[in-house]
Amino acid sequence: MTPERLSNREVAAHFANVADLLEIRGDHIHRVLSYRRAAETIRELPRDLRAIAEEEGLTSLPHIGKTLAAKIEELLHTGQLEFLERLTTELPLSLVEVKRINGVGPKKAALFWEQLQIATVNELAAAARDGRLRQLPRMGAKSETQILAGIEALAKQGGERAGRLPLGSALPAAQAILAAMLALPQVLRGELAGSLRRARPTIGDVDILVASAEDSAPIMSHFVQLPRVARILGQGPTKSAVELHNGARVDLLVIPPERWGTALCYFTGSKEHNIRLRNLALRQGYSLNEHALSPVDADGQLRDDASPLLFSTEEALYQQLGLAWIPAEIREDSGEIEAAASGKLPQLIQLSDIQSDLHLHTDWSDGTMPLRELADQARGLGLRCIAITDHSRSRAVAGGLSIERLLEQRNAVQQLRADFPDLTILQGNEVDILADGQLDYPDEILSQLDFVIASLHSALRQERSVVTARLVRAIRHPFVDCIGHPLAQQFAEDGPGRPPVDADMDAVFNAAAASGIALEINANPIRLDLEARYARRAQELGIPLSINTDTHRPEQLHLMHFGVRTARRGWVSPENVLNCWPTEQLLAWLRGRGRLLEGLL
Repeated sequence: MTPERLSNREVAAHFANVADLLEIRGDHIHRVLSYRRAAETIRELPRDLRAIAEEEGLTSLPHIGKTLAAKIEELLHTGQLEFLERLTTELPLSLVEVKRINGVGPKKAALFWEQLQIATVNELAAAARDGRLRQLPRMGAKSETQILAGIEALAKQGGERAGRLPLGSALPAAQAILAAMLALPQVLRGELAGSLRRARPTIGDVDILVASAEDSAPIMSHFVQLPRVARILGQGPTKSAVELHNGARVDLLVIPPERWGTALCYFTGSKEHNIRLRNLALRQGYSLNEHALSPVDADGQLRDDASPLLFSTEEALYQQLGLAWIPAEIREDSGEIEAAASGKLPQLIQLSDIQSDLHLHTDWSDGTMPLRELADQARGLGLRCIAITDHSRSRAVAGGLSIERLLEQRNAVQQLRADFPDLTILQGNEVDILADGQLDYPDEILSQLDFVIASLHSALRQERSVVTARLVRAIRHPFVDCIGHPLAQQFAEDGPGRPPVDADMDAVFNAAAASGIALEINANPIRLDLEARYARRAQELGIPLSINTDTHRPEQLHLMHFGVRTARRGWVSPENVLNCWPTEQLLAWLRGRGRLLEGLL
């Protein structure tokens, strides 16, 4: 019997399941991470994994050594993974879903299985409702209530994010396809559309528009034969649809150049924004759709005595409607129509405004780059200032620095500065906000650092009042300059990810506004935290923002644009972002917060 042909996404899911079961079983974290990173690599491949295997190129892929390459070969040839089969004789695969429930995690999933033989989410819900969980160590009635709430949240997230890809996965694949289309001689211009152009954190279908005045058949033929395409879902003269190896659906539409403006506006959305534009057009005597702006009579019927207006650019369409052109990221019917009509659209931040990156990890903790390599790469990107912010001592799983190691690193940074006169290097730390609200280092240590980020990494399912108090206490601490990824949320390919902490954000914002502290927009696309709506609120309250890559590996230095896109969705202007300030202004702000900044300008 011929084995089922597995897609890249399905192979990645096997490896992700292995990682989760190993974590539940309590295996060494490095073994868990090896499978998890391999799953990420496979999931992001632009080519069919089978073709790479046939070229004997598996071990050239990131995080794929001989052992994992052999397991990939096994999956491709047999459709099964013997190692995963053996693991599932010890632990039910359904525990992977149990592990994802808020307040559970791998250790409790293992406890529920070992003590009560709970293997599924439904079984866990029944045990929580029956009061059986409270007989287990460190479990009580409150824990049962929290777990039931977590199960409800998991079900909700599964519905909201089912079939959706994180922005970080969808955007690079879509950009590569768009580049391939733009290389064709028949294509005059092209653009991403839909929620991807609006930079929403998760994406459904990917929409790509190209303009052509010629026969579209060669364009469509080239599109459906691209290496990233796993299967063709439909092929027509003006629209084709394919499924990529990463599971994303991509629709390509060919638009006449003279109708480009209305089509791009329509297919960019959002639906709510388009409804507002159509209503505005109707009040002006027109019907607006993806093809044209057509004159209508008093009853809304198309007029036979007038020709439709065609627009080759979005700018011309918006101008005809009496509006300034509206950046795609803010087309969510959140006040942008009114702002465009009154000339009050904000000047949104751009990637070119960024001058610094203030959240970076090195091989002193869980990063992969030595200090010098990181500084050299940052300088190569044109950055003027960086902050080294390795993990604090309680993050043992991330190689957190003891006080002695932290002080050693400070000396190393000071010595390195002489070799980088055109790059200001701050030595700081990403300090854990502990479960009781205290910070991970004493004040006498924190006071010596140049930049301190305080972040939530543990006890994320605490009650609203408790987690809010933790954040507020850190915000009011005299030696904290920024709160990192304040909501501690994560997006994920192979599940619902991790929801934000249940914090009272009004209380958080009020404390931040009073203290003058900065809040981070973490640019890593698995986080995008703060979310756009909160970034907008922070700016309205005068709270400085800091957009950072949270880099752990060299390629992550290039993630800044995801944070900028999120900030743009939040109407953020460059003057409100620390990273856009000249170095002298940034250092002056830090000195105003009591930083000594020894050896710096």
